Formats: sequence, C-alpha cells, structure tokens
Amino acid sequence: MTSRKRRADGEASRNKILDAAAEIAGERGYEGTSIAHVSARAGLPASSIYWHFADKDELIAAVIERSFAQWLDEAEHSMPRAGTLSHPETVAAGLRATAKALLDAPDFLRLGLMLVLERRPKEPTARQLFLQVRDKARERTATFYRSVFPDHTDAQVQQLATFTIAVVDGVFISHEVDREHTDDRSTLLDSFDLIAAAVLGAAEHLAQRAATASADADALKRSSGTP
Repeated sequence: MTSRKRRADGEASRNKILDAAAEIAGERGYEGTSIAHVSARAGLPASSIYWHFADKDELIAAVIERSFAQWLDEAEHSMPRAGTLSHPETVAAGLRATAKALLDAPDFLRLGLMLVLERRPKEPTARQLFLQVRDKARERTATFYRSVFPDHTDAQVQQLATFTIAVVDGVFISHEVDREHTDDRSTLLDSFDLIAAAVLGAAEHLAQRAATASADADALKRSSGTP
C-alpha cells in the first residue's frame, strides 16, 4: 500500500469516526458518549479511534473544530459582496448565509451549547475549544457589522455582535427543541430574517441613543458656560 493510499484511508477513517461521534453526542450528550458507542456506530475498532484521538474529550473537540471550520467556510463563501446591496439587504443576506451554513454544519453549536450549560469540576478541552470558536464567530460578526455600519463606534459594533450571538443561540435552541414538528430549513431561515430586522432596529437605537447623549452633553456645557 502506498503512503498516499494509507493517508487517504486514515483520513476516511477519521471522518467516519467524527461523523459517528457527532451523531452519538447529539443523541446522548457529552457524558452519554463513549468510545464504545462511537466504535459501534462507526463500525471501527476502538483501537482505530485511539490511533486518531487520545480520549473522548479530544474526539469531541475535533468534532466541534471540524464543524466550525465547515460552517465558517460555507458562511464566508455565501456572504454578500460589499457595496452590492443596501445596508438592510446586506444584513439580511449575511444572516441568511449564516443560517444556511448552520443548517449544513450544526454540530459545533449543538455540542458546544450542551457543554457550556453543563458544569463539571474538570472543564473538558472540548468546552474550552467551543468558547474559542464562539469568540471567533463573535469577532467575525463584528467585522461584518463594521462594514455595514461604518458610522457606529467599535463599542456599538461589539454590542451588536454580542446581541446577535445571544439571539442566534436562543433561536438555535428553540429550533433543536421543535425540529421534529417543523420544517428545519424554512423555520430557521425565517427566524434569521427576524434576527436581521432586530439587528437593524438595535443599530438605529444605538445611534439615536448616542446622538441624544451627545446633544444632552452639549446642552449641559452651554448651560454651565463651559466652552
């Protein structure tokens, strides 16, 4: 067997293991996932899993990392080009691209939210990794909003990004709860359209609040005789 064939077989086995781990963890949670369960689902011996991953924690971390990379690649590929749409259309299209990518690569958010909501004496590596990719998602969102709302301050952009991530978490959890009774794609996409409208409203609110604060400060200076 050539080295190229061995590498291809190894990569295929690794992906098969990650697919199985994602399924098991989605069904049973972190605690309910075991190497034995993954081995049975993947149809591979446990020794094959341990050849790729040191333990369950490293395996789940790899599932999150792969899923996030897939989501990020698809979301970035589908983002609207700068200047081609109005600001409201750009926000709506950007969030729709995010939602479509999430439908195709939901594992990082599904497993990550499970991990952050569970408290353990020893924090799993997978949980730490999810918090890191969550920060990357927040910064990606902030970067997008800087281009859409150039007149907003960096603090305002960060507020919008944090708000978006929080709302997406809630919508995704609701979608997971209700997905047996609803159409997966259309329901989530419609919800992300509402998120876009909420973001636009929040951006306007922040701008108006800043303008009011500035006007109040100017009025106070005039009344006090401050130059």
